[in-house]
Amino acid sequence: MRLTGLAAVGPFFALRTEEAPEAPGEAPGEYLPLGEEAVRARVETVAGRLGTEDRRVAASVAYQGIAGRLLSVALGSAVLAGEVPDLGRLRWHPARTAPDDLWLPGPTALPGAAGDPAGVIREHVLRGPLADLHALTRTVVPVSGRLLWGNAASSLAGSLRVLHAWCRDRGRPQDAARALDLARAVLADPLLHGTGTLVPGPAPRSAPSFVRSTCCLYYRVLPGGMCGDCVLRHAPPRVR
Repeated sequence: MRLTGLAAVGPFFALRTEEAPEAPGEAPGEYLPLGEEAVRARVETVAGRLGTEDRRVAASVAYQGIAGRLLSVALGSAVLAGEVPDLGRLRWHPARTAPDDLWLPGPTALPGAAGDPAGVIREHVLRGPLADLHALTRTVVPVSGRLLWGNAASSLAGSLRVLHAWCRDRGRPQDAARALDLARAVLADPLLHGTGTLVPGPAPRSAPSFVRSTCCLYYRVLPGGMCGDCVLRHAPPRVR
């Protein structure tokens, strides 16, 4: 299975697949399985980059980042190649950023994606490595499980916006429509259902925006900014 074409969409859609991904002076062992060691290292890295001592915030942002990577790869592959890669052998470099943070040697396609790509993503990505990382993140840092699933939904919506725009800009409206239908089907999964709402775009056939019903806690990072789909930004005004 070839995944090199996904990099054209954006860095979050790209994976390293070569057999020796190390850079000069870097050992292959720094790419870790998606386990507790990698999660702990990533939370510490994110906390340092954000300048926060609140490990819940760091854990939330770390999980949202990896969710965005896995769901971008799955969505992009399903739409553009008609396949979804098996991410069971995926390795993660907690200190690196996209596209160099993930390594999947010898990628293979999961069966069934041609007939039911949404089902394959739900079963083998959402309920596979993302569910495992969900549990591990909560083991490392006591953070709300619903919050983390909201992060996954937000990440999927973000992946959809990027892929939809890329397809439309290149005269591929059918692929853009396929991406929208597929994302909607994955968002309907019980794990993500109710974590947010897709709002129709401002123009016909434009990508929808997403409004969360949960908060990723990023507003706790100084100077207190909010994400575009933040539930706090879109909260109804208080009645006096």
